[in-house]
Amino acid sequence: MLACVDTINMFQAKVDKAKNLLKISYSQHVGSEDTERGEEELPVLLADLRPGFRVLTDLSTLESMDLACVPHINNLMDLCNEKGVNMIVRVIPDPHKDIGLNIMSLFHYSRRVRMVTCETVAEAMNILAE
Repeated sequence: MLACVDTINMFQAKVDKAKNLLKISYSQHVGSEDTERGEEELPVLLADLRPGFRVLTDLSTLESMDLACVPHINNLMDLCNEKGVNMIVRVIPDPHKDIGLNIMSLFHYSRRVRMVTCETVAEAMNILAE
């Protein structure tokens, strides 16, 4: 079963319950209203996941993100950490579009959470299949 939150495609979150996987994608220009809506809906999606779940964050179609999104992303990270995330796999094809997720992760995820950054979705899917 696949649950989904789609805030006009700038922020999209889906749960693949069978794979115990949360997929988050940011696309085009993301404003704080996009991440705020995602933050409000995330607890509903996390309810479908078991501790030890994984997160795939896809920035492959991101053009820009407002700085005002940071507090909402921090809260998303905290929610995932509290729920028991085990692995974060990020797709960041252009390092210049990295919005500081690695630095924020140091403060919002426990040290046991494995972090992997990939250049393509295909590479990320291979990592998640391991």
